[in-house]
Amino acid sequence: MQNHFELFGLSPRYFLEKDLLEKAYREIQSRVHPDRFAHAGDAERRASLQSTTRVNEAYRTLRDPVQRAKHILDLQGVDVAFETDTKMPTDFLVQQLELRESLESAVKRKDPAVLDSLGKDLSAEKKTLEAKIGQLIDAAKDYRGAAEQVRKLMFLERLGDEIDAAYEEVE
Repeated sequence: MQNHFELFGLSPRYFLEKDLLEKAYREIQSRVHPDRFAHAGDAERRASLQSTTRVNEAYRTLRDPVQRAKHILDLQGVDVAFETDTKMPTDFLVQQLELRESLESAVKRKDPAVLDSLGKDLSAEKKTLEAKIGQLIDAAKDYRGAAEQVRKLMFLERLGDEIDAAYEEVE
């Protein structure tokens, strides 16, 4: 079975040209979409549905920075092991605790400005981390080093989700 990059005719790189992915996705979807097989037999309709599901899954994976990195690392035989490898640098964990305390405080005070600031800082940190992951994967081919950075990015993604949810509590 093809990996997600092969499916779209792309090189397995972290820094992905999004417009090439979009173009390949639309092109494949136009060929396999179930609407094209509405009057076909059951087997063809089922195959179309399976193909569409696989294409959509691959597309979602490659569009998402964390999932794209995990996919590349999987291809290289490196497991990110987010659930089992909980070792993180102490300074990073301390920073996470401080950010969560700020988030909790903002919710208690019902202060959307603090949430905005946390979100902005988090976004900048995620961009920096994504650049580092791209350098480790694409240039250095340091897949084990990239796995630790991906775990950090996953922490930040969760915190971003918590910030988004906090807006509902603040309103």
